[in-house]
Amino acid sequence: MKLWKKVAVAGTTLLAAVALVACSGGSSSSSTASSKSGSVSGSVSLWVDTTQVPFYKTIVKNFNKKYPDIKVKLTQSPNGSANAKTDVGKDPAKAADVFEVPNDQLGQLAESGYINPLSPTAEKTVKANNTSVSVDGVTWKGKMYAFPFAEQAQTIYYNKSKLTAEDVKSWDTLTSKGVLATDFSNSYNFYPVMFSAGTELFGKDGETLKGTTANTEQGVNALKWLAAQKSNKGVMQTSNALNQLKSGHAQAIIDGPWDAANLKKILGDNFAVAPYPTINIGGEQKQMQAFLGIEAFAVNSHTDAKNQKAAAALAEFITNKQSQLIVYEESGQIPTDKATQASDKVASDPVAKAVMVMSKPGYSTLMPKMPQMATFWDAATPLINGAYTGSVKEAQYTTKLDAFVKRISKAN
Repeated sequence: MKLWKKVAVAGTTLLAAVALVACSGGSSSSSTASSKSGSVSGSVSLWVDTTQVPFYKTIVKNFNKKYPDIKVKLTQSPNGSANAKTDVGKDPAKAADVFEVPNDQLGQLAESGYINPLSPTAEKTVKANNTSVSVDGVTWKGKMYAFPFAEQAQTIYYNKSKLTAEDVKSWDTLTSKGVLATDFSNSYNFYPVMFSAGTELFGKDGETLKGTTANTEQGVNALKWLAAQKSNKGVMQTSNALNQLKSGHAQAIIDGPWDAANLKKILGDNFAVAPYPTINIGGEQKQMQAFLGIEAFAVNSHTDAKNQKAAAALAEFITNKQSQLIVYEESGQIPTDKATQASDKVASDPVAKAVMVMSKPGYSTLMPKMPQMATFWDAATPLINGAYTGSVKEAQYTTKLDAFVKRISKAN
């Protein structure tokens, strides 16, 4: 379930579709209604990713024990949660009342009027139960727009019969004592090297249009590091790192919790996982960073008024402690609920522990929610991959970085 493994959305087409639907109106300006006021009834639809449908059936059954008067139609989302804003934007009135969405899409969904802020009561519940970083992840311009349920950050998975825990603490030792298979054509994997170098994406808050500082000496240093990996014999470029690990051609890969179950099968007793290593950028050892993504459920603002409370009740329930634990057990997604994270089952899981370390400041940067993120993915891929392959020459770094920053800093 590679929810965050995406290269780019078709930016121009998406923005055109968003503009068209936004102009059509029909959205509510009210907050997503509280689910705690009196008896709730209605009929609502729910979109989840294809592989999640079986265990969300269980979650919906649990929901109906508490809300027997709410009918829920559970289906797979048309093109997966990674494309939620595209699918919702095609026709919000026909989209699901509650849908799964990565946090980087919330800004555009909110600005387009497809989702409303949560009610004060729902906000209070989310803040009380979930990690602060997940709360930040679903907050846009000071208002909360979705119910978080999973933290997603990539880590290092490795064969512990070939590499030691000490080896994987440093990129230099990791790639001198073994081979790491990864994909530099996916900017999700390697744009965060920019953060390690000291640059910001849309400012410290991730919401500042002209706050990107990639076109600096630090950004140039990041591109130099990427270029150096082309000649690093301990780094293998591949679009299928899992196969390289399985065949024994690689001893480590970069991946997320969505592939943990497969990795455990591949490595068996030799399975091991660790937070990202340090890397040498600009002559200094820096913590290698990842993107931190928050998976969440949002309520469609175009849901009929009579079903708004039912939709809010569903979104809140399917992201509560009980539901998050089911999702964790069935798919390995790391919960955002603080009590669930502290439970013996999650706290003793090496994958969960590594992801929770990666969710801390300095190890990852929260995925920005700017509407310009669609443009960002389109622009970042040729920049990052170009530096690695050498198609972007060192003499071009400053010019390319200037163009990149200019492109993603335009108001939509």
